[in-house]
Amino acid sequence: MKKQVFTTTVGGKELTAEFNDLTDQTNGSVLLHYGDTNVLVTAVMGGEREGLNWFPLSVEFEEKFYAAGAILGSRFKRREGMPSEEAILSARAVDRTIRPLFDHSIRRDVQVVVSVMSLGDEDPDILGIIGASLALGVSDIPWAGPVGAVRIGKKIDTEELVINPNYSEREDGVSEFDLIACGKDGKINMIEVGGKETKEELLNEALNKAVLVHNELQKWQEGIITEIGKEKIELPTRVVADDIKNLFETEVQPKMSEYVFGEKGAYTLKEEWMAVVKEQLPEASAADAGDLFEEKVDELVHTEALENDRRQDGRNMDEIRNLYAQAGGFSKVIHGTGIFYRGGTHVLSALTLGGPGDAQLLDTIENQDTTKHYMHHYNFPPFSVGETGRIGGFNRRATGHGALAEKALVPVLPEKDKFPYTIRVVSEVMASNGSSSQASICGSTLALMDAGVPIKRPVAGIAMGLMSNKEGKYKILTDIQGPEDHFGDMDLKVAGTTEGITAMQMDVKIEGATVPVLMEAIQQAKNARLQILEVIKAAIAEPRTDIHPLAPKILTLKVKVDQIGLVIGSGGKTINGIKDESGVDDITIEDDGSVFITGKNGTAEKAFAMIEELVHEYIPGEMCEGEVTRILDFGAFVKIGANAEGMVHISEIAPFRIENIRDALKEGEHVKVAVKEVDEKGRINLSIKAADPGWAERKGLNAKAAPQPKPPTQK
Repeated sequence: MKKQVFTTTVGGKELTAEFNDLTDQTNGSVLLHYGDTNVLVTAVMGGEREGLNWFPLSVEFEEKFYAAGAILGSRFKRREGMPSEEAILSARAVDRTIRPLFDHSIRRDVQVVVSVMSLGDEDPDILGIIGASLALGVSDIPWAGPVGAVRIGKKIDTEELVINPNYSEREDGVSEFDLIACGKDGKINMIEVGGKETKEELLNEALNKAVLVHNELQKWQEGIITEIGKEKIELPTRVVADDIKNLFETEVQPKMSEYVFGEKGAYTLKEEWMAVVKEQLPEASAADAGDLFEEKVDELVHTEALENDRRQDGRNMDEIRNLYAQAGGFSKVIHGTGIFYRGGTHVLSALTLGGPGDAQLLDTIENQDTTKHYMHHYNFPPFSVGETGRIGGFNRRATGHGALAEKALVPVLPEKDKFPYTIRVVSEVMASNGSSSQASICGSTLALMDAGVPIKRPVAGIAMGLMSNKEGKYKILTDIQGPEDHFGDMDLKVAGTTEGITAMQMDVKIEGATVPVLMEAIQQAKNARLQILEVIKAAIAEPRTDIHPLAPKILTLKVKVDQIGLVIGSGGKTINGIKDESGVDDITIEDDGSVFITGKNGTAEKAFAMIEELVHEYIPGEMCEGEVTRILDFGAFVKIGANAEGMVHISEIAPFRIENIRDALKEGEHVKVAVKEVDEKGRINLSIKAADPGWAERKGLNAKAAPQPKPPTQK
């Protein structure tokens, strides 16, 4: 095997890039090593595709269980299938980083495949981004990289920022936030943040540190590309025919401002333009005509924003569209609902409460046999934008938006020991005109509070935009709508509480934005977020004190670890018997002895009592009632619990001598007993006379027996 190896240090750990002939049919590839995690990234470009009006880039993130030394969990399916949610999100992070650095007039397929070959304690997602940058950089595919990528965290108990923290350093309670930032030339072009109400000032510090790491990685990669990189393919420049340009200037240019900044909108004008081209220039390229229109509208909205502070709907740069919030009142069956409007974006969030047994089981190379108790799903049906199309299923965008909303809300959820429910929220986008993911966060906050989930504080989200030019002039836009997202330079989504940021995501259509520009946008987003939170609080000030009457009730108790087997029983016989007899929905027992009982209509209380009785440990002096199960000459056995039996010695039946125990007791008889002693082997000695001194006399036993002599006093 031929190979060349290049090494650098990132975050105090060695990063190695290996270029070999293992994948010599690709345009470019690299094998990255960081700790015990190895990632192979390949880049391939296909042939020209006629008739496209978009750049066909695809990014795949491949997780194979052999990379973690494991076999896929299902007994019925051992081969990897569709990508996990984690793989989809990692692929999106790579895509969002590299896409802005391509010439989008390219009409040739470009595919980047990230394959996790070995999974150690280092997360492969950062390696995937750096690997994509190197694979494209050394290839002959035209691309304006390289870019740097870094993950930054902060230890909760110190002020130390950590470069590329590993899995254990990012565990809950160890890191205050988790930030991924990518970029080049001192600018940032992709951000992903999950925070525990992180202050904006801390993110500023982290982003500046990220830029320093980017600079080092960029310099390292440039050296590699200079040494071994292929010469880039020169693709033919796409030129729009003069007859299309002339027709545009005649038919469209005079009314662009009226449409783009009026009620009809840019998309209506585009439909008219394409119809004119088809009628008057039937041989012309529809793709070229469409590209020309997009280019001209892009120029117009940038010019008007930068020169005249003008937005397409007439708002001020920092103005939010009309807001509406409603908690509940939508359905008597759904456990919690929230409706949120922000301008033309309308979202309904519906919440369902379930028991711990309803948690999602994760089985990925990063999370094997772990459970997820909060799920946020996002749906974007075609009718939300006035279109027809396929209903059902989901795509990568829906997965990403749901994950972002989930990330934003997790920090305010109650701890499991205080609220052991499994929570599923589904956000249905009913109408969309910009940033439906952030509206989903707002609607879901309303649904959580309506359902009685005791969240710490409400969460709201807002999307920020950017219009800029090559001279460095820029304007930041609050609450971008659809056209501003499409034609603008940045989509920065910021979600959080009154106390700080819980989630943030950014991607751009330009090379990137500087940290000062980003921080200005983040501060402007905070102002908008606080305004939205006031609207949410006006709809519902705090979580309802009770959960929905149709939601299941969950009771919890703790048993000793060595009692878990007793509750479960051989082959699950005992616990299944409790479920059947009580009618409870589910009983979940965790390794620490925590028992969660989920049921409705009193079934949970019944199962609780049965388990409590099963594991009850008796102490001397405790009063009980039980059934006589066996009688021997010297005493009787009494069942006092589901799993407990004690013996009453003949001398403990009455305060006088009993000649024949069968004269006093019968099998099946119920008697009151007191626990006299529990010996070292756990055997229980009981006493009837201590529990009920008058019992023998009421039965008439005193007439048949002489008083027992008192035992001699020991001197």
